[in-house]
Amino acid sequence: MNKNPIPQGKYKPAVRHGDLIFTAGMTPRKDGVLLMSGRVSPDQPVEFYRDAIRQAVANALTAARNCLAEGERIAQILSLTVYVNAAPDYTTHAKIGDVASEYLFEQLGDAGIGPRAAIGVATLPGGAPVEIQLVAAAQPL
Repeated sequence: MNKNPIPQGKYKPAVRHGDLIFTAGMTPRKDGVLLMSGRVSPDQPVEFYRDAIRQAVANALTAARNCLAEGERIAQILSLTVYVNAAPDYTTHAKIGDVASEYLFEQLGDAGIGPRAAIGVATLPGGAPVEIQLVAAAQPL
């Protein structure tokens, strides 16, 4: 079991109900420290945000995995929500979502790819560029 992301308030990183695991929204924090802040801008290539996106989705996946019992695995990502702290003229939210989906595919194969929403928002906690939330299904190995 990996160390859970450090909550920035009074909440749990993830909860499980039956075989379903719901994560909190995860920003690109490592050991509680935000790796990047600021709005996602059309003036920067998606690559500029890649490490931050991958950290946020890694935090969410870690939180989900920490809800598994011994002998279980993530069977499927049921929902991926990517919140983008988007500049008003930013329109390629799906490309940010693609980076998160790529990470989940690397980690889980086809089980990492499910329904997804990429949503532009005016702000995110701490000024984070992205926030990731997952719903996953657990199953025995």
